[in-house]
Amino acid sequence: MLAENLKEARKKKGLSQEDVAKKAGISQQAYSYYENGLKVPTLPTIKVIAETLETSIDDLVK
Repeated sequence: MLAENLKEARKKKGLSQEDVAKKAGISQQAYSYYENGLKVPTLPTIKVIAETLETSIDDLVK
């Protein structure tokens, strides 16, 4: 699940939600929604988050 994978990848990097959001150029609130499964990011946003977390899109969405 995307939400769980986002959280796991972020924690592996030792980053806060705010850190990821800032590096990805999105709001912390939006990132929190994605990580909590309340909203689904667009594909371009997923790509930027994956790059920020140094992981693949496949790893985030599987």
